Amino acid sequence: MTPEDLKARIADDGVEFIYAMFVEMHGKPCAKLVPVTAIDDLLEVGAGFAGFAAGPLSQDPSDPDILAIPDPDSYTQLPWQPNVAAMQCDPTVEGESWPYAPRVILKRAAALAAGQNLVLKAGAEAEYSLLHRNEDGSLRPADERDTSELPCYDARGLTAVLDHLTTVSRHMDAMGWGNYANDHEDANGQFEQNFQYADALTTADRLIVLRLMMHTLARRDGLYATFMPKPFADKTGNGLHTHLSLWTADSDEPLFHDDDDPRGLGLSEMAYHFTGGILDHAQGLTGIVCPTVNSFKRIGVGPPDSGATWAPSYVAYGGNNRTQMIRIPEGGRLEVRVPDGSANPYLALAALLGSGLDGVARGLDPGDPNTDNLFALPLDEIRRRGITALPPTLLHAMDALVADDTLRATLGTGRDGDYVDYFAAVKRAEFRSVNDQVSPAEIDRYLTLM
Repeated sequence: MTPEDLKARIADDGVEFIYAMFVEMHGKPCAKLVPVTAIDDLLEVGAGFAGFAAGPLSQDPSDPDILAIPDPDSYTQLPWQPNVAAMQCDPTVEGESWPYAPRVILKRAAALAAGQNLVLKAGAEAEYSLLHRNEDGSLRPADERDTSELPCYDARGLTAVLDHLTTVSRHMDAMGWGNYANDHEDANGQFEQNFQYADALTTADRLIVLRLMMHTLARRDGLYATFMPKPFADKTGNGLHTHLSLWTADSDEPLFHDDDDPRGLGLSEMAYHFTGGILDHAQGLTGIVCPTVNSFKRIGVGPPDSGATWAPSYVAYGGNNRTQMIRIPEGGRLEVRVPDGSANPYLALAALLGSGLDGVARGLDPGDPNTDNLFALPLDEIRRRGITALPPTLLHAMDALVADDTLRATLGTGRDGDYVDYFAAVKRAEFRSVNDQVSPAEIDRYLTLM
């Protein structure tokens, strides 16, 4: 979209203000509200931010401002506030793209793929919990009657929040995303609303807007919308199941489908190599796609009291089998089930792309698909087959991440060194900060144990 096209679109939409947006490491949306009367300055110069104040962007108070340059192709009128539109921005410092900005990192990874005539397309299933905060500070599902032990797909649970779900659906369609399904998920108060896949950058941009929309609509109703991986110990966590496929850049031809697949999953040789790459880098990759202490309370645990568990515990792939880290729901695409709701979508998709392309470059064979229920397979059989577990904590995942040369190269280098080292330093400090807290569970277990 040219600047002239953008200005015409803004005028046609009746937009008065622009959110000039970007995200930092944690995925927090940072923005300035820019009146459209200043659109020329925004497009030519960008919106200025003190990067050290925005979040982890490897800046300190002595650094020059970040100038966030909007991407006109990301222009999105916000249906819940139609006089406002959002544009995702690429942070720059002194005229150069800032290598610690997640969107910049994904764009660089996508450009490297484009150099091989490849485009990553992605779809994402963003699960979230819609909650009410009680007077004592505790949380419960927005619908106080949503207490079923098996709430998944319950039509009554859908009906109770129908106004919210239908509003979100209409807004998705108004933004051109193509909403195609809305359902009550496996935990009380948990929902999922799906939209069509697109190239990885577009999907990541949409996830940022989606989170903003959910928070805004919930707040207006006096509720909380959270993508936190495990808000309740006894209920299913919020995942971000991510569907991936490679296409040709020049002719938009799909590269992951093969009707003659001898393994019967409808995947091409390239798709298997891509799968092999993700599995090979799973330990370090988990630190990017499951980036919080809370993330590891979603994966590697048994079934909850509410609903079912869909989070993987082991590094494995299979067909239409939801106990795997990678599921093949149909020919032509992979579903990676490890990412959770706290993942930064730009970093997650960059890391998945780099891991998969490494598998393609090395011709990695993931082996035969697993057909067993990995939630029920005995541990001695798991070990006998050489199936490895996902990292047990964020700290373990950070150790694996800094040791992974492919992810190190994919996420790039900045002024202060490799991004993986900066990321790991922030996350190790986060682990210590949370782990140093004494929880009520520890008091209950240890107060009079000795």
